Amino acid sequence: MPLNAAAIGKACGGQLETGDQLCGRELERVRAALASGSPVTVSCTLKAPLFREVAEELGAEDRVAFANIRENAGWSSEADAAGPKMAALLAASAEPMPSPASVSFESRGVALVYGRDEVAIEAGRRLSDHLDVTVLLSRPGEVAPPRSGEIPVLKGTVRAATGHLGAFSLRVDDTALPLPSSRRRLEFGPPRDGATSTCDIVIDLTGFTPLFPAHGLRSGYLRADPRDPAAVERVLFEASHLVGTFDKTRFVDFHAELCAHSRSRITGCTRCLDVCPTGAIAPAGDHVAIDPHVCAGCGSCASVCPTGAAAYALPPADALMRRLRTLLTAYRKAGGTAPVLLIHDEAHGAPLIDALARFDDGLPADVLPFPVNEVTQIGPETIAAAFAYGAGAVRFLVRGKPTHDVAALARNAARFDAVAQALGYGPASGGAVISLIETDDPEALGAALAAGARGTPAPVPSGFMPDGDVRSVLRFAVSELHHAAPQPVDRVPLDAGAPFGSLAFKTEACTLCHACVGACPTGALADDPDRPRLTFAESACVQCGLCAATCPEDVIGLVPQLDFAAWAAPRRVLKEEEPFDCIACAKPFGTRSTIERVIGRLRDRHWMFAGQAGEQRIKALMMCDTCRVSHVLNEGFDPHAAESNRPRTSEDYFRARGA
Repeated sequence: MPLNAAAIGKACGGQLETGDQLCGRELERVRAALASGSPVTVSCTLKAPLFREVAEELGAEDRVAFANIRENAGWSSEADAAGPKMAALLAASAEPMPSPASVSFESRGVALVYGRDEVAIEAGRRLSDHLDVTVLLSRPGEVAPPRSGEIPVLKGTVRAATGHLGAFSLRVDDTALPLPSSRRRLEFGPPRDGATSTCDIVIDLTGFTPLFPAHGLRSGYLRADPRDPAAVERVLFEASHLVGTFDKTRFVDFHAELCAHSRSRITGCTRCLDVCPTGAIAPAGDHVAIDPHVCAGCGSCASVCPTGAAAYALPPADALMRRLRTLLTAYRKAGGTAPVLLIHDEAHGAPLIDALARFDDGLPADVLPFPVNEVTQIGPETIAAAFAYGAGAVRFLVRGKPTHDVAALARNAARFDAVAQALGYGPASGGAVISLIETDDPEALGAALAAGARGTPAPVPSGFMPDGDVRSVLRFAVSELHHAAPQPVDRVPLDAGAPFGSLAFKTEACTLCHACVGACPTGALADDPDRPRLTFAESACVQCGLCAATCPEDVIGLVPQLDFAAWAAPRRVLKEEEPFDCIACAKPFGTRSTIERVIGRLRDRHWMFAGQAGEQRIKALMMCDTCRVSHVLNEGFDPHAAESNRPRTSEDYFRARGA
């Protein structure tokens, strides 16, 4: 493959060394580079195990990175123009990625084989040498009794299931023990409902509806069609190895204090609950809770979470965007323009790109592959930053039959394609600049990339450095997306459900009770300790709807939009009134309109506020809480002194009738 050393050296910096066989006869050159103490990037992933072994010998395993410039760039019909891409891939791979935390599973090997016939019994027999097995048969038919009672066989149907590897809990109805006298077929004793079974592993060979949503992603739950012997064999092999302690990545960092799910038993944001495929997320009071043992790492919750409460950790948003920044900056430095960012995962996308390079024309020279753990983890902050950094288009490579639901990803892509088009990033000839490529075919991938629209890149790309939590990164990215736009506009309307927007506020009807301030989880709505005032910061609003649901006067509505001017502006005042000063001490304690409205409704309309004595009570309403108590005590108000407050008896009614 051709190697543009000048372009690579210009964009990557550092010392560039080239060779013919760095993994063979020139291995000592790699050893010398690793021994130098400097960070080293090796442009080969095929022999990465060998280079890692050398790095470990020299104590340099934390200073070596790997980039695939062969399948991703050099093996292509456009390889002669791939110099900027190689430079970008090498530069991005050197960007450090923090390691996420992990959670542990503990399995003692207690297994439940759930089936309906002899297939389940035979599976239990074969696993009995490795696991502590119980067989549960659901609605069994003509099942021959086993010759030995070594493995417990029961009848029952699982009605509900929760848990994960090492901690399953099943509710079983129609439970019954087999009769020892069974002859031609298994006979069972009297059944009962409501039994509970706990186990570490569940092997489901019923062929019925799976016990869990997204069952293929539930650790410790293994399922196979009993009519498929090969599938059953795979499940038995996997189950036999599920004993001991296992570590799993904690994919999502959850910050409950940022969650906008609920306030005062009023439900607000449910975006993460709506998209989680495994049921790992559940309401937990004012916020939700995420079970890291059940979470499969799709990242959909993080991609739709408007507050950053659910933040993807593999890697964190700011670290991922620093790598994106380095990738696009290096590409531009090396002479490239308007690249297409191809976001893919390693499990599906990398093999597809490899096959395209080996057996077809390879990736186009302007397509920059950007690997992530799961494509569905990408949120609006990454999409916005890609265009701000100079991308001409963004493509998401997903499976033809996705493992994870891609509906949330598709909504984000369509939403920000509309934003990009409104800001002038779209091509003059039309066409989406943000889209999904759903395929398992390398040729179809190549055709989609070749035919896809290339948009108009930012005339002067941004170079902002992402830092902080997800919402902070998002604010930076959206702001820079607007600043770098070819044709910036101040406001872009969005679809219902978008996590950005303003409020439709009926100023006249607002009483400044500030119930909305107490409900707002992000501080978008705020009061003023010195004046009767309600202010709003649009950049902090996540359109959760808690303010609208809480407002007793029904004066708040949601307006989904991206108003870049409002994001850059200071907080705006939604309503402000003149304070009412205490007539005794001059301390402001309420709004003038509210106090005057209360006085107007009570004066001469209620016996307590009529006449001379009523005026003294009116004065009490015009005082702060401290002065009001003193005034009431000094005046000696007696609510029982008035005749109007005396209980009426039958004699009173008779007297009034006679009169």
